[in-house]
Amino acid sequence: MQRLLMLLVGLIILVPGRAQKIWISGAVEDSISHSPLQGVIVTVNNDTARVITNQYGLFRIAVPSQDAILLFHHNKYFPKRLSAGVYSRMLVQLSSREEVQDDVAKKAKAIARERSSNGSNPNYGNSAMGTRAFFDETYGTLYENKFVETDIKNASMFAVDVDRAAYSNIRRFVKLKEKIPVNAVRIEEMMNYFHYHYSLPPPGQTLVIYSHYATCPWAPEHRLLQIAVRGKAVNLDSLPPSNLVFLIDVSGSMSLPNKLPLLQAAFRILVNNLRSNDHVAIVAYAGTPGIILPSTPGDQKAKILNAIDNLSAGGATAGEAAIKLAYKIAEENFIKDGNNRVIMATDGDFNVGQTSDYDMEQLILGKKETGVLLTCLGFGMKNYKDSKLETLSSKGNGNFAYIDNLEEANKIFAREFGSTLFTVAKDVQADVLFNARTVKSYRLIGYENKVIKDEDSVTDKISGGIIGAGHCAVAMYEIVPQNGKMEGDSSLATIQLGYREAIDTTMKYLHYRVPGDLTAFRDASGDFRFASAVALMGMLLRKSAYKGNGSCNMVLDIAKHSLEDDPGGYRREFIALLRELRKSKKIED
Repeated sequence: MQRLLMLLVGLIILVPGRAQKIWISGAVEDSISHSPLQGVIVTVNNDTARVITNQYGLFRIAVPSQDAILLFHHNKYFPKRLSAGVYSRMLVQLSSREEVQDDVAKKAKAIARERSSNGSNPNYGNSAMGTRAFFDETYGTLYENKFVETDIKNASMFAVDVDRAAYSNIRRFVKLKEKIPVNAVRIEEMMNYFHYHYSLPPPGQTLVIYSHYATCPWAPEHRLLQIAVRGKAVNLDSLPPSNLVFLIDVSGSMSLPNKLPLLQAAFRILVNNLRSNDHVAIVAYAGTPGIILPSTPGDQKAKILNAIDNLSAGGATAGEAAIKLAYKIAEENFIKDGNNRVIMATDGDFNVGQTSDYDMEQLILGKKETGVLLTCLGFGMKNYKDSKLETLSSKGNGNFAYIDNLEEANKIFAREFGSTLFTVAKDVQADVLFNARTVKSYRLIGYENKVIKDEDSVTDKISGGIIGAGHCAVAMYEIVPQNGKMEGDSSLATIQLGYREAIDTTMKYLHYRVPGDLTAFRDASGDFRFASAVALMGMLLRKSAYKGNGSCNMVLDIAKHSLEDDPGGYRREFIALLRELRKSKKIED
């Protein structure tokens, strides 16, 4: 045995160090225009390794060690030598040999230096878009829903959705100890981030509605009504085949570690869950979009993962052209009765072609009727364009998530794989008709950008949301009860839930009567109380006029006593975030 161990040690010592290759990937761009440079020769000093950048300026090369020197050559640019260093991804800028001295070039250089020194994205060209909140991040402006007198208007209609991006984005701000932009707080997305325990629909039924009615802790004279819509679950083995197109942003703004590298890790998790009857194509885009991988069976994982691993960031961001190409590929490989979906991963910082939120809305509305669904995944910070991604997902029969860390990627693509990628109902709309005998006034908490106006309710101008397999969407109303009325003597409201099956265009309806039986808040279910705590936290972050006597301590107390079964530990994480917020004084005690 001792001789065998010595032999093994000897073999290890004899393995040459040069066999331990280190892979370096990166992008080469013009130092002034930030356009990707094709045809740059990348070599390793004192080594035979040699590659040439592709049309996106991307390269991947093996080096013998971290001390290796990379050489970059192009006949129109000055050569550059760089140490491989400790980084596996590089963004290399080459200076042109042509010494242009006119005023335009001088101004471009000055702007580039100024942007570089300020740490902002040099490709950013939409400074007037959305609401400037944190560095160059943009968020759509939200105007908080007000109380509505039932005698004046007793109908409340909104798109039911389970977008969750706002919560993980808020978590990112908390962990960075940064101020949370008010318009980044979308309360319905915060509530719907968490798992709730409402029962699945009975066999043969796609959706089911639940309701609970209880006293309101932050306004004792008011009441809270929670409405929950649960979608049917689908066995993973019996899920329809998927035709997926990964639409991946590899522009210069994606070069940071919390962008493209995190994106690649997220897609690796997704690929590992694919089956042989699933297909994946990859479109990457910087200055111009291109097909990195044609539609490929899901069991060819090595091929798909290799394409993902070889992506590197550099260049401008042609979002419009990329979306068109991705949908074209999805339509060409369309699977009848299958899951046809574009999965767009980006920071949303488009700057080539049509770029405004309105332009993106018009573009995606035109693609909606193709039958291809859309999933938007947001990454990064400082130049993150939440407003654009939220618009794309809401107008394109899609869902929206923000991935701030690898755990979130695991939650979306592993723990909630089916509900993330497989839709059981689309165009889901709730029409709540309140009973004026029991409800004096009501206020929908959150859902501000999903409220459907009367003039739009009979048109296709605004569509509903989507419900994924097993998803549970919750909505909360704050209610002022009628004076002198017995609260249990009749119903509070009736609900008409309209939706279409995932592979059907026929509108179906589900009707539900909301009973007026009142429960004391302390006796309400853990799901009801926890969702109420999350809603109150959102109101505190927004400095809402309707927060009543609510405080961080109240939220903390409610949440601590509403943990129940907590798969993934996300409710406990919520409590930890609350404590960080209270410690930082960014929320009222």
